[in-house]
Amino acid sequence: MSSSRGRVEVVTDVNLSFMTDTHATDHDGHADPYQALGFDPRGTLIERLGIEIDTIGADRVTARMPVSGNLQPAGLLHGGASVAFAETLGSIAAQIHAGTDGAAVGIEINATHHRSVREGWVHGTTIALHRGRTTASYETTITDDTGKLVCTSRLTCVILRAESRP
Repeated sequence: MSSSRGRVEVVTDVNLSFMTDTHATDHDGHADPYQALGFDPRGTLIERLGIEIDTIGADRVTARMPVSGNLQPAGLLHGGASVAFAETLGSIAAQIHAGTDGAAVGIEINATHHRSVREGWVHGTTIALHRGRTTASYETTITDDTGKLVCTSRLTCVILRAESRP
């Protein structure tokens, strides 16, 4: 349930679908990591950032993202791209944890940027810190192609449950 100005709203299958952009599609029958989540990343920020998922699970997600196309005007990887990368990986893990009867929605994220990157790829590894009934927290480390730490981020998601139907 969610609360807005003292009013309690019941989460249903109908309004739950409007709370996330992870709508289920077939993805043209191609086998890829997104099938585990049941959504198509085309037209989302995942596609725009060029994120490529390597491994996927509720306890660990790994992926990579190109630096090219995600630069700030000074020619460095944009800090916002790193944060969006980290939130994507943590949200994927949290959604798997939530299962098919729930949805994971980010409620807090922080990031520390350790070094800059100008080219190549950055690699993200997300691990579960806490997987509870109503919240899940994840830490993501982002490294460059040489393995040097670029960014560390922590994400907390609330787990929303769809109303049970008879």
